[in-house]
Amino acid sequence: MDRFKVEVIAQTPNPQQTIYAAMHQDYAEGFVWDEQDRWPDEAESGALVIKHLLKGGRGHYGPLEHPQIVLNCGWFPHSTMQQIRTHRVGVSFDVQSFRYTGSRITDAAKGLKSVEEVFYLRPAGFYSDRQGKRYEYTQAQRQEDLEWCATACRRYQARIQQGFSEEHARGLVPFDVRQHWVLSANVRSLMHLLDLRWKADAQLEAQKLCEHIWPHFKAWTPEIAQWYEENRLKKARLAP
Repeated sequence: MDRFKVEVIAQTPNPQQTIYAAMHQDYAEGFVWDEQDRWPDEAESGALVIKHLLKGGRGHYGPLEHPQIVLNCGWFPHSTMQQIRTHRVGVSFDVQSFRYTGSRITDAAKGLKSVEEVFYLRPAGFYSDRQGKRYEYTQAQRQEDLEWCATACRRYQARIQQGFSEEHARGLVPFDVRQHWVLSANVRSLMHLLDLRWKADAQLEAQKLCEHIWPHFKAWTPEIAQWYEENRLKKARLAP
């Protein structure tokens, strides 16, 4: 959907083995670092984490907080950023500021960038509100809204040329200007985020963010991700 994008900046290597080591230290008599040559491999560590921490609703999530993944999320609407930051337990953000990054709005006013590269509008189609009432967003209505965004870009440009500060002029642009951010999360907080924002009743764009995050989580912690997919994914369970 759209031009949304999520890429990995950095991640803890051997995350499932890291979780195993933390779990093992909880009950090991010795110093687990000295036992590295006897640690199970990454896949087996994942299986042991599931068996002892997750399976059967044990919910002992503390050791899952050690491995970190850092993601770059791009071209999402500002409203999605707000939705994601609402649930920031264990998650950190650095978000593109519209005080310093307004040149793309003036570029759209000059025709150097397309309006859709700067602002997000939902595709034409059928939607429903929170009460379940269905409505149609027509292509004609969408084109009217694109023209409104273009007008706002020109108004923003005019105010900047008149000497207004960026933080003052940005109040004139539509709410869903596109925004990039860096997000870091541990395994537990990432599952928490997916629990809350990949539910069927979550807002569409937040679901799309989770959809783009998911392949990276699956590649990073395959055994844990498989357990999550089978037991929690889109089941709207209470987040850990």
